[in-house]
Amino acid sequence: MIFQIQHDSPVPIYEQIELQVTFAVATGSLRPGDFIPSVRDLAADLVINPNTVARAFMELEQRGVVESRRGRGMAVAATAVPFCRQRRQQIVRERIRSALREAVFSGLAVEEIKKVADEELVRARGGQFREKC
Repeated sequence: MIFQIQHDSPVPIYEQIELQVTFAVATGSLRPGDFIPSVRDLAADLVINPNTVARAFMELEQRGVVESRRGRGMAVAATAVPFCRQRRQQIVRERIRSALREAVFSGLAVEEIKKVADEELVRARGGQFREKC
């Protein structure tokens, strides 16, 4: 798994790490039993403070996403997938809700909002519009 940190983001770095692990578990790129990089290795790769990585891992462990394997590191917990899928949907829903509120408060008509949302969905999917059945 390759982590990408945006240093200029308003989202704290530890949260970015947390979200990336959560989304990776939700999509299946990280499976139960898979190990994540050590605090020291990830901090060195990302050129960030190890305490930042440790905080993200502590949050993930408290939520039951990862578990410590004595002498081996941190691995994705067996029960992580349903939680991560639910958490992913909650995060995305909150972000969409916020954007929709802003669009409504800005005075855009419902049809304009739908058009913009459809266009951005196409753009997000690389120019291909596919409906999931």
